[in-house]
Amino acid sequence: MSLLLSYGESQSLRLTSPVPLNQHPALVYLGSLGQGSLPTMKQSLNAIAHLLTNGECDASTLNWAALRYKHTSALRTALKQKYAPATANKMLCALRRVLKEAARLDLIDPLDHAKAVDFKSIKDNSRLKGRALSKEEITNLIDICKADFTPKGARDAALIAILRGAGLRRAEVANLELKDFNPETGALEVLRGKGGKDRSVYLPESAIALVKIWIKVRGEEPGALLCPIRKGGEMQLRHMCPDAVLKIVRRRAKQAGVESFSPHDFRRTFCSDLLDAGIDIVTVQKLAGHASVETTARYDRRGEEVKRKAVQKLDF
Repeated sequence: MSLLLSYGESQSLRLTSPVPLNQHPALVYLGSLGQGSLPTMKQSLNAIAHLLTNGECDASTLNWAALRYKHTSALRTALKQKYAPATANKMLCALRRVLKEAARLDLIDPLDHAKAVDFKSIKDNSRLKGRALSKEEITNLIDICKADFTPKGARDAALIAILRGAGLRRAEVANLELKDFNPETGALEVLRGKGGKDRSVYLPESAIALVKIWIKVRGEEPGALLCPIRKGGEMQLRHMCPDAVLKIVRRRAKQAGVESFSPHDFRRTFCSDLLDAGIDIVTVQKLAGHASVETTARYDRRGEEVKRKAVQKLDF
């Protein structure tokens, strides 16, 4: 028996024959994603298919066009019970996108589609995750890298400068090529970011200087901007994986005596500092590569002091 549906209902959701790739809504949706989002969303769709069919289907064998409101509403309840709100909402977002593709491909009646996606996101009443880093913490991180006179010190200083100065996701940093950096303007071309979107971002002068120092160490050969370095100091001109970015940040934080944080906290710091500097939220949204200003607003970690200072501007 399925956790959500009767045996007969779950069996009715299985594809009875192979579907061409360009007619399969889940595969069409996954094909539209960038490399950073693809593994997570594929995993989400597989989990949804498993829940609906008690593990008998995955994203490629589920008949997504057969889903109706009774399925999606039951699924929402199951996801709410099984996952944290942020994870559940990410999975529901993937579900909506697949059903949208099914409607575009004329595989589902428009009225059935409208009903199937007529469910609310799950409210998250927990405290905001992550934090913003202070200027002192960022200075300590850079200083600990500068004190390391090996190639890793220069590389890690450049990595932290880019994370802090451009607010990139760790997968975006890992994917940067040498040619994506303009040393004259400090521009970074972020290609195939989240959602498969390209964007241009700009580093502040202090960050540009650190990246230039690293490039002198790295050399001008084409390839990954930030690359793995073996224990003996041998440089490998290939892309590091996103997990390597996490490990480097954690190691440098420990060395600098900085309270634990994640690479994504640099994005929160980036957004918070720009907003605090009076930059309009639409510009911050574009620099961060967010789909909406609502997402950008959730990255604001300036705290209660900003609210207190804001009301001081009111005059009677």
